[in-house]
Amino acid sequence: MPVTYKNLYDAVINFDHLLEAYGRARRGKQQTDEMRRFQFNLEMNLWNLHTELKDGTYQPGLYRHFRIVDPKPRKISAAPFRDRIVHHALCLIIQPLFERKFIHDSYANRAGKGTHKALDRAEGWVRRYPYVLKMDILKFFPSVDHAVLQKVWRRTIACQPTLDLCGRILAGGAGVLADEYPMQWFPGDDLLTPLGRARGLPIGNLTSQFWANVLLNELDHFVVEQLRPGPYLRYVDDFLIFGENPRELWAARDAVVDFLARLRLSLHPRKCHVMPTTRGVPFLGFRLFPTHRRLLGDGLDRARRRLRRQRLALARGELTTEAFRRSLASWIGHAQHGDTWRLRELLLTGRTWPVGAL
Repeated sequence: MPVTYKNLYDAVINFDHLLEAYGRARRGKQQTDEMRRFQFNLEMNLWNLHTELKDGTYQPGLYRHFRIVDPKPRKISAAPFRDRIVHHALCLIIQPLFERKFIHDSYANRAGKGTHKALDRAEGWVRRYPYVLKMDILKFFPSVDHAVLQKVWRRTIACQPTLDLCGRILAGGAGVLADEYPMQWFPGDDLLTPLGRARGLPIGNLTSQFWANVLLNELDHFVVEQLRPGPYLRYVDDFLIFGENPRELWAARDAVVDFLARLRLSLHPRKCHVMPTTRGVPFLGFRLFPTHRRLLGDGLDRARRRLRRQRLALARGELTTEAFRRSLASWIGHAQHGDTWRLRELLLTGRTWPVGAL
């Protein structure tokens, strides 16, 4: 029987806990008018939030949407500030309960993990194994089925008020990405089944990032405990399986397809490949070889365009020197995890890429 947890809700809505969640919600964020208004009457606003959560009248507000194009076009959904406090308060209590069930080699949005740890782990296996199966889920965030996710929650959370709060937050994001969802049918569906199912996790939310791991932890355990191929790791919906035999990896791919259908998810048909590791494995913005790693070319082009835009914004007074330096230092910190000394020099001097530099 799976371990479940009761009596969580009082800890979630405790006033001092909400105060801690408030601090986390504003940490590292640019001050907005909404945040300043909340802060101006902080104690009263937190008490009102506590009261709404306690008596069950709390309802999430409307998302504010905007689009980004770097690293790829995406619709980002920003929750109201008071809702972000609730997200932090909820995750602070329930995330450790799920964390105990996560596999070691799940690297996204987890303390002590992250992009560079995932790259290091994958690179070690690139050196040891001749083949890799690289997979990506088709439109993952728009495709997350609410009923499936709620079923997964109930295998860990047995506190109904906490489940109700999770459900209200989840329902607030239903349909946010409906225009990006490719209609799909799964075994047992009739023609109208997909039309009646709530779907979608808003990109940019703390809860969405966490629930992505909760849902795909089901896949992780299936691969590691039942499928038992070679080494496996996952970063959000991008995952790798390493092995000695291409046929065995293609068979693993078929098994993953069948399992994902139970979660009402599908693999991206153009982003699923078995390849020799000697060709270089594209993963998280780098191409990993047995002897070295390089930044992917499109990432370098984006970095150059972003640097050009920021230099213009700096010259026009639209960007502070400190913000420009932080952005540049962040990119350099990421790039230096590859063999990129010469490319970093070219980027910063504005010279063109020589043929073969990538």
